[in-house]
Amino acid sequence: MSHELALQKALIAHLRADDALQALVGDRVWDSAPESTGFPHVLLGRSESRPVRADGCGIEHALTLTVMSRLKGTEEAKAIAAAVRLRLADARLEADGVRAVSLGVRFADVWPAPDGNRTFAVLRLRAVTEDA
Repeated sequence: MSHELALQKALIAHLRADDALQALVGDRVWDSAPESTGFPHVLLGRSESRPVRADGCGIEHALTLTVMSRLKGTEEAKAIAAAVRLRLADARLEADGVRAVSLGVRFADVWPAPDGNRTFAVLRLRAVTEDA
């Protein structure tokens, strides 16, 4: 079993199941956006992992979530980033025989695109998974 794929599956399902986030982005939480994507949306992007050097092992993950908004200003992107942070606080994720024993947002960064037509928010997550 892949800890990386199990975490991705559980993370996307967990975010899509949140009423507050649904109100902001609907089901537009993906690991790859469709060709004709709607806005705003959340993408699971870069993912790094490495074994934990301890008894019981496990895998430590660093993941990047990117919010994309087409509204002028940063309000929508910040609201979505806050909803993601809130949804992931103390989340108990599990899928395909893998569970997250630690999960948290390490930082968030929000900025407008140079063309002024989009706003981005990037959230960096840290998670530790183990076999369930």
